[in-house]
Amino acid sequence: MASPTAAQAWKLLRDLAFRPPLLAARSQAVQLTPRRWLNLQEYQSKKLMSDNGVKVQRFFVADTANDALEAAKRLNAKEIVLKAQILAGGRGKGVFSSGLKGGVHLTKDPKVVGQLAKQMIGYNLATKQTPKEGVKVNKVMVAEALDISRETYLAILMDRSCNGPVLVGSPQGGVDIEEVAASNPELIFKEQIDIIEGIKESQAQRMAENLGFLGPLKNQAADQIKKLYNLFLKIDATQVEVNPFGETPEGQVVCFDAKINFDDNAEFRQKDIFAMDDKSENEPIENEAARYDLKYIGLDGNIACFVNGAGLAMATCDIIFLNGGKPANFLDLGGGVKESQVYQAFKLLTADPKVEAILVNIFGGIVNCAIIANGITKACRELELKVPLVVRLEGTNVHEAQNILTNSGLPITSAVDLEDAAKKAVASVAKK
Repeated sequence: MASPTAAQAWKLLRDLAFRPPLLAARSQAVQLTPRRWLNLQEYQSKKLMSDNGVKVQRFFVADTANDALEAAKRLNAKEIVLKAQILAGGRGKGVFSSGLKGGVHLTKDPKVVGQLAKQMIGYNLATKQTPKEGVKVNKVMVAEALDISRETYLAILMDRSCNGPVLVGSPQGGVDIEEVAASNPELIFKEQIDIIEGIKESQAQRMAENLGFLGPLKNQAADQIKKLYNLFLKIDATQVEVNPFGETPEGQVVCFDAKINFDDNAEFRQKDIFAMDDKSENEPIENEAARYDLKYIGLDGNIACFVNGAGLAMATCDIIFLNGGKPANFLDLGGGVKESQVYQAFKLLTADPKVEAILVNIFGGIVNCAIIANGITKACRELELKVPLVVRLEGTNVHEAQNILTNSGLPITSAVDLEDAAKKAVASVAKK
């Protein structure tokens, strides 16, 4: 798989930067370990919801065309929707390497499901969010197609300002909620939930009413809202977003599409969920980085960024751009750094043929700069580093770290601040 496009990578960076941060350790005995993103396919999220009493469409999952055909027959539905299962968005407008257009198809004939699945499974689907050659489709979801008479938006998320969960809803669903918030802020409704007391019946009923559910549908919607909140707590989610949260002409309230984000630090008590993590669409280098508790995102430049923290990563990438350079990637160490991780990080970065220089930008809060410095010198010697290396360190044990680098006898360029580091990294590439 090719490197993600710059647009994809920036989106991943922004998503990472606004995830709930790790709590700082209050004891030296506590070892903070950063966790990976958890990626679930659509059918996995819907099964979680269904298993917890949330109303979703009836569906089956198939990994062969024959299984898809049999699933369509078992559904015995008036209309069937066939959806390619990949993590990228924009499936409906995607194109398969088989020539088939569209990763989402509607049909009333089960035989057509089998024919379409034959052109989906085993082929690459390219969308606006995938690499140019697309992503291989290994499974399809065969689901009952339901008509939607009205669409609303519902989300439960952890809100820093409220120090707990917040219910967010809008009667305008099926569209980008940010656009609704910008153009019609009066159509955004919020309910702050006491995480100790839990969601109250009055809150669920009020949200259902604000979303425009009337009569018996109001009670149905309130019941679904409570079940979604219970799921939110049970699975240690940081966000459950349902868009659309809709109603059908037959009078059913259904969660038609959902996105679930998990608290990665709860992996120790959510082992069954984390075991479902789909890493098949990751680049091999991303999976390799994850083995050492490192976060890696590929970009399309030639200056590798080696940082701790997503916010610092974005700032580093931005300032490289501002100084006329292009970042090749960023690799995030996180908080609980070991010398061996620094070595593995350099090994990953230097394996990328695009990399012509490395910029290390570390702010030592939790991170001990001396550990970083020892890891850098070890990596430089054992890997026989061939590209320019610019290092900017600040924070815990920075003076000890600077002495380690200075006395190493290695061709390491030190920088006094981020601006200085970016200029020196860009200049080192320009000299080649």
